Amino acid sequence: MLKLSAFADEISPSIDEQISVCQENGVHLIELRGAGGKNVMDFDDAQCADIRTKLKAAGMGISAIGSPIGKVKVTDPFEPHFDRFKKAVQLAEYFQSPLIRIFSFYPPRDGELMYAYRDEVMRRLEAMVEYVENRDVILVHENEGRIYGEMGKECLDILRTVNSPKLRNCFDFANFVVAGQNPRNCWADLKPYLAHLHIKDALYEGKVMPAGQGDGGIAPLLEDAFKSGYRGVLTLEPHLAHAGQFAGFSGPKLFKVAVDALKKICQEKQIPLAL
Repeated sequence: MLKLSAFADEISPSIDEQISVCQENGVHLIELRGAGGKNVMDFDDAQCADIRTKLKAAGMGISAIGSPIGKVKVTDPFEPHFDRFKKAVQLAEYFQSPLIRIFSFYPPRDGELMYAYRDEVMRRLEAMVEYVENRDVILVHENEGRIYGEMGKECLDILRTVNSPKLRNCFDFANFVVAGQNPRNCWADLKPYLAHLHIKDALYEGKVMPAGQGDGGIAPLLEDAFKSGYRGVLTLEPHLAHAGQFAGFSGPKLFKVAVDALKKICQEKQIPLAL
């Protein structure tokens, strides 16, 4: 069976409301990105302890640290960002998260192609992978607009070049669609590296939709993933009310719409969920 997870900060800034709404919808894991108006990378020790205590009391866990690591310009100094990456690793260990979501850097100027910076992208990702080599955590790279790994070809280049079980693929259907690429055309190449799925759908015109109502081909690809042995989580990232560079928002009502749409797909495709 597959487990449901969510970017629960799309429900509310309040960790208490995040937990209660997730439980109401049969979601028992959180991809921790934000709470209390702060990004996960800016949590202090007291906030971390409070969140961990409340999650444990609710019988919930963390599926991944939804970090913004790699969402900086590739020409920005690396050492300060690498120190921030180290904090993401500490957070993963503290919350017993098996995964950290990362990205592959922006160009120095808007609209500039990233190909000229490929080697620097790889150097930085390889440094991160080396840091977690002997730690019980895996980095998952998400395809995202404007970064080097926006399109399937570049995602594959990253995974083949770094070539480590410590760096896997986080497949985001909607992000491929918004980039003008059919997710089905990326699927076969990236599936061998798959370790994480973000459930967000979109139309090619750019509007974000509940799962199965956009152009992401989510239903057949989820069916193929399950039949091919995928047993990871399905992480809801609905973005139904607002989609931003570093976060999105749906609210409790639209979050339920997103969960119900995914449950419908899984029921129709006979994908069992642990609810």
